[in-house]
Amino acid sequence: MEITEGHPVPAFDMATDGDGRVSSGALKGKAHVLYFYPKADTPGCTTEGQDFSALADDFAAAGAAVIAVSRDPVKKLDRFKAKYDLRVVLASDEPGEVTESFGVWVEKSLYGRVYMGVERATFLIDAAGVVRRVWRKVKVKGHAAEVLEAVRAL
Repeated sequence: MEITEGHPVPAFDMATDGDGRVSSGALKGKAHVLYFYPKADTPGCTTEGQDFSALADDFAAAGAAVIAVSRDPVKKLDRFKAKYDLRVVLASDEPGEVTESFGVWVEKSLYGRVYMGVERATFLIDAAGVVRRVWRKVKVKGHAAEVLEAVRAL
């Protein structure tokens, strides 16, 4: 199923870096950004994490939490966060339930090899738990700033 603007956010509950947890229920009443990325500590994913981290104070001032989601195990997320001093919550969807419920577990192709992977996508969810903006097949450059502007316009 593909999640589009106007849909209620699918329920989720994930482990996070630093032995934490994040859930749709705990975020109810607060705007939040869920951005999905393919793999921790790879060039594009690192740049995206750094870009969102650089704007972390601005997102907080606008009243929105930022959660980065991958299928990496929590230990890898802890190392990734420490290595690059990332300032966003890194959530682990190792079982794949959240990436599948958001429709971002997709068939990909690289050098003729077909495989399943996470589509780089971002979802802006309002305080009522409704998806307000969706960005799919995200290009990293300038994306975090574009999402911040959308948060400010909520």
